Amino acid sequence: MKIIIIGCGRVGRTLAQSLTDDGNEVTVIDADPDKVKRVTARCDVMGITGNGATHTVQREAGIETADLMIAVTSSDELNLLCCLVAKKESDCQTIARVKNPEYSEDAPYLKDELGLAMVINPEYESAEEIARLLRFPLATKIEPFAKGKIELIKFRLPKGNEIIGMSVKEVIQKYNSDLLICTIEREEESYIANGDFVFEEKDIISIVATPKNAYEFFDNIKCKGHTIKNTLIVGGGVITHYLCEILEKSHISLTVIEKDLKRCEELSSRWPKVKVIHGDSADHDLLLEEGVDSCGAFVSLSDLDEENVLLSLFAKGEGCQKTVTKVNRTDYDGLLSQLELEESVCPRSITSDRILRYVRATENAVGSNVETLYNIIPGEVEAAEFIVRENSPIVGIPLSKLKFKKDVLISAITRGKETIVPRGNNTIEVGDYVVIVSKHIGLCDIAEVLR
Repeated sequence: MKIIIIGCGRVGRTLAQSLTDDGNEVTVIDADPDKVKRVTARCDVMGITGNGATHTVQREAGIETADLMIAVTSSDELNLLCCLVAKKESDCQTIARVKNPEYSEDAPYLKDELGLAMVINPEYESAEEIARLLRFPLATKIEPFAKGKIELIKFRLPKGNEIIGMSVKEVIQKYNSDLLICTIEREEESYIANGDFVFEEKDIISIVATPKNAYEFFDNIKCKGHTIKNTLIVGGGVITHYLCEILEKSHISLTVIEKDLKRCEELSSRWPKVKVIHGDSADHDLLLEEGVDSCGAFVSLSDLDEENVLLSLFAKGEGCQKTVTKVNRTDYDGLLSQLELEESVCPRSITSDRILRYVRATENAVGSNVETLYNIIPGEVEAAEFIVRENSPIVGIPLSKLKFKKDVLISAITRGKETIVPRGNNTIEVGDYVVIVSKHIGLCDIAEVLR
């Protein structure tokens, strides 16, 4: 596809890299020449310096022949204006990043009235991910598939757990678990699970299961975790606003520490049940005073990655059992794993995954469609959910008779209200939602898993 990206900030840079890696022809636009230079030096893209909301600059970028225009500047209004201009200049699809809470309720209206292919709000989706992690404290990542009927859950195997030294096959047989173990991360290596793989201490494991079966599995292996009743949040920005909204009716009490007085006043006015503290989160005495050592979870959402990492480490060192760390740099993944801070959210990765899913679904119109996309291990392993169409060559054949590529795992099949843990005698049928875990990055069609 021919794609134009307006905005060369963190999200724009991540998108440019991911979309070029998938084989798309990408052009980036930004008013800051240094930002444009940084992206073009790193990625195989064309760069243009200028105002992406003007038809002159968009024409220079080739908007008339573009398939997709993505506006991800720091300004919601500018992103929407870019999309309006693009729709006037061509028939291309348009995507706008819109993060302001004032626009969140109007997202469906904006999408329909402006003819947008997608309105994406990474801050809201980050808050949803954090809320899922708070509801299931053992998990380091949770990704819903099949409209929430099944979930991919990632967790670190605790020290001394009883399944250490057991193989995947032995665990499934002993606990009669109706789920699929998908991947294992060990130090810097990643593995697609097979029956003979033996678990070791501190392995990071990904499973696919219904929420009910996942809870039963963790209960059986004595790995359920504690119930979170109170959470301490650092930073009163947009993600915190959405998190308060999502958790408003939950049984989790929230305390927010924010050094900007205006933000404090806005939060306390909007969410009267939330305890808002005006103070500096770098003050360890303040954190201790607010119970960082005894809170159920600590969520660090400041604007600086380094500060978030250090604060989470401090909370963990003081005895907090669950920390969630916001980071904007994907190259911190290895560091976070070494520090055992896997419970993290990255808004720009969420944005990139959503848009990549849309691009792949648009590119493919034959035997299936990409519905959900999630990077289990960025750049190494991803989970993609496909809805299967009539002319797919994979339909109606028992899985045991299909010749799959190496490092491909059919992880779940959802058929109507039924969720199927795939076995050799199962078949994939038209209309099924199928989750594929694979080391083959960039799948656009379910048939691509076949040799």
